Amino acid sequence: MLCGLFVLVGSPQEPAPLPGPPRDAPRVLVAMGDSTMSGEGAGDYEPGTDGQDGNWCHRSPHASIHQTDLPGIDDTHNLACSGAPSPQVGLGDVEQYTEPSQAERLGEIAERERVVAVVVASGANDDPGFSHVLNACVQAWTERTEPCGEVVGPEWGERVDRMVPKLVDALRDIRTVMRDAGYATDDYALVVQSYAAPIGPDIAPDLQDLSGCPFREDDLRWVGDTAVPVLTAGVRQAAAEVDARFLDLSRAGIGREACTHGDDQDQEWFRRLAVRWDDLQEDGRASHALQESFHPNARGHAQLGNCLGEFLGTDDRAAACLPGEDGDLHAATSAGD
Repeated sequence: MLCGLFVLVGSPQEPAPLPGPPRDAPRVLVAMGDSTMSGEGAGDYEPGTDGQDGNWCHRSPHASIHQTDLPGIDDTHNLACSGAPSPQVGLGDVEQYTEPSQAERLGEIAERERVVAVVVASGANDDPGFSHVLNACVQAWTERTEPCGEVVGPEWGERVDRMVPKLVDALRDIRTVMRDAGYATDDYALVVQSYAAPIGPDIAPDLQDLSGCPFREDDLRWVGDTAVPVLTAGVRQAAAEVDARFLDLSRAGIGREACTHGDDQDQEWFRRLAVRWDDLQEDGRASHALQESFHPNARGHAQLGNCLGEFLGTDDRAAACLPGEDGDLHAATSAGD
């Protein structure tokens, strides 16, 4: 009997391994959200995300998450998908362009690699329907109807208010996934970024048409002065509710919006009205031929990535991407509150 007791005490079972990635796992950044994060407008889209089998997520190697130049990072993962609503970013059965939950895929990455930061841009495709609003503004110009800002403006605040809880749910799902993968809240940074205005009132007059930016002057002002700031406030509120860090992009494109530099498009950080003419020749692609319009171009994504990298390199809770004396975007922490 003593022999059996000795064997039992002297041969303890190995403790179950703690959840989380291996100690020597690569350190990575993960991007989640919609077109702002996927790289829409930057071109050179990853195979399988440019319409193949119905996938139009348009993930680009030029997306901002790949442009942070953050020391100590071994790799970056882009899970974002153009047009994605917040429920597809979170957990659940919602798909976007054939792709399932982004949060579920984050969990798979978090178990095998050390996720240093999760960066999220989401909400604009929920109740605000920001891209649809821009399309309505173009239609208001072409049909000479009343400005879209006058049509949408009275309900814009309510739309953003309805968005906030959906974005909060998605961000809480991300927290849940990371916790289930063995991460404490302070083991990684959760960063929520807002949206930049792709158009503004200072466009070249000869480009205020189908060759560039077909918007009424009232709508150009409404987008920059009202729509984007109100949307930013809603995203900021959602970030605060889950104790996430917040990066304000609302003023990031001022002076660099589409159509602000005449013939010198290299000075602009956003695409003008963009038509992929070859896609118009194919029935399955024609409806997406304008998808890149009024999104950051490769230069814009590079600037946003530089600002994001600077912000991630600090412990600040909030910052705003603003141009510095060198003309490039930088994380201005004093302007982020």
